[in-house]
This record gives sequence, structure tokens and C-alpha cells, in this order.
Amino acid sequence: MEILTLLNYPFVQRALICGIAISFCAAIIGVILVLKNYSMIGHGLGEVGFASLTLAMALNLPPLSVSIPLVIIAAFLIMLISQKKGESGDITIALVSSGALATGVVITALTKGFSVDVYNYMFGSILAMNWSDVILSVVLSLILIVVYMVFYNRLFSITYDEKYAKTCGINVTFYQFLISLATALVVVLGMRLMGTLLISSLIVFPAIIARKLTNSFKGMVILSAVLSVICFIVGVMLSFMLNFPTGACIVAVYILLLVITINFGGLKV
Repeated sequence: MEILTLLNYPFVQRALICGIAISFCAAIIGVILVLKNYSMIGHGLGEVGFASLTLAMALNLPPLSVSIPLVIIAAFLIMLISQKKGESGDITIALVSSGALATGVVITALTKGFSVDVYNYMFGSILAMNWSDVILSVVLSLILIVVYMVFYNRLFSITYDEKYAKTCGINVTFYQFLISLATALVVVLGMRLMGTLLISSLIVFPAIIARKLTNSFKGMVILSAVLSVICFIVGVMLSFMLNFPTGACIVAVYILLLVITINFGGLKV
């Protein structure tokens, strides 16, 4: 009965609609990133998101107007360095994220310090979400899902064997940057909900859990999306009932499911 009562509140409705859309997109993108060993890119772009938010606050600009282009540029930069310079994806992500975090801290120190807005973006705040955030999240999520479905076969090919994909005439570079763009958008959209520090959990956990339950790429995509949405809803409901931070509750649900999967679902590599 308490859960049904919560659903009557507009801020809960906004959080669920926005969160389900973002969780779904993060999960299906996460499958590709995990399989290609780019699982930490969500965390790295989250740090870039933090730096862009501090810059937006310092310049009195709308957060998304600064975050979206900067996070997209960072995602492209990570992919470009990895592809052209032959560096490991994790090394490139670490370099970009560390530099972005340091930049954000310096900007914060030079301005007025940590404001409530920056704090909310760092750790997430569903109370700060409005219907404009919901509309933007749903529209961009639908676009990402359509693009994913249209290019599904090509994305599958470059995920498992880039060399074979090239011999088949697939423009691997284009799809690598398409994946980067999708990841950047998911990170930016999820920052308000999960925070820049926890947004990577929406990308990584569902894919890792799904990989331990199935070896099929299609199965991983479907299972990852389903688990992501379920864990998000359970986490949000728990956070409201226990009065705990939403992002932390969602991550706790993911960790519990991962432990259960490892111990009872079998471990697949």
C-alpha cells in the first residue's frame, strides 16, 4: 500500500519514467562496452561531467548546455586516442577522467566552492528533476534505442571482431564513434538521477550480470535491459521507503543480484 501511495507523488513518477528510460539505454550500451573492455568509460565520462558542471556553474550557464558537448568531446577523444595511438582503453579513460576531475576541483576552488547544484549532480537528486528533464531523457532514449535496433547487426560485428567487420565493408571507425556518442548521452542524462560518481553502475552492472547468465549477445542485451529496469525500480522504491540515497540503493540492489548470480547462477567467462 505504501508503494502505491508513493506512485501518486509527481516527483516519484518523474523519477521512474526518466530512470527506466535511462536504465534501459545504459544497459544495452553497456553490453557493448563491457565486451569491448571499455567498461570504465562511464566512470571516466562521469568525471568529465563533474568538471563540465563546475564550469557551467562558474559561468552561470545551464548545466546541460555545457555538459552535453564537453562529455561528447571527451568520449570522442577517448575513442580517438585508443584507436589512433594504440593505447589501452582503460589507460586512456584513466588519463581523461583524472584530468577532468582535477580540473573540476580547481574550478570549484576558484569559485564559490561546492554548491547545492553541484552536490546534487555529483550524488544524484531525483527531487531536483522536472518534467523537462523527463521529456529530454525519454526523447533521447527513444532515439538511442531506434539507432541501436537499426545498426544492431553492425554493432554486433564490431563488438566481437573488428577485423572481420572491416573485411565485410563495415565502417568500424564510424560505429566506434557512434557508440561513444551514445555513451556520452547516457552519462549526461543519468547524472541528475544517479550522480556523476555512480552513473557508471547503470552501464556496467547489468551487462556483467547478464554475461554470467548467458553467452549469447542477443540474450545479454535483452537480459541486461530487463535486469537494469527491475533493479532500478526496486532501488528507487527502497530508497523512498528507507529514506536512503537513491543512487546508493540502486547500486546496492545490483551488488546483491551480482552476488546471488555468482553463487547460484553459475560463473561464465
